Amino acid sequence: MMTIFKTRGGGDWTPVYLTRIDGETCIGCGRCYKVCSRDVMHLYGVDESSNVLGAATEDDDDDDFDGELNRKIMMVDNADACIGCGACARVCPKNCQTHVPADQFAA
Repeated sequence: MMTIFKTRGGGDWTPVYLTRIDGETCIGCGRCYKVCSRDVMHLYGVDESSNVLGAATEDDDDDDFDGELNRKIMMVDNADACIGCGACARVCPKNCQTHVPADQFAA
């Protein structure tokens, strides 16, 4: 049985959960991170061979990761915290995120 979600005003609403961010398309701008109140994704460093080097912090600069840092990307690393609000999708300039409606998740 599908649960019907309602907005405060009584309208139907289906959460769309963030499941993936395409690392090839993501530019690491951080807009999605800034609007997410749930700590669903984080910034990671990537080398020239597209290997993920590890989580980046706001204090990181281009000299981190022993000089191997080529660029930064967002990665979903806490998907279970997503509430499906879609704020991250609305601010992404590259449309690199995959969202799945709640009614497509297995119970």
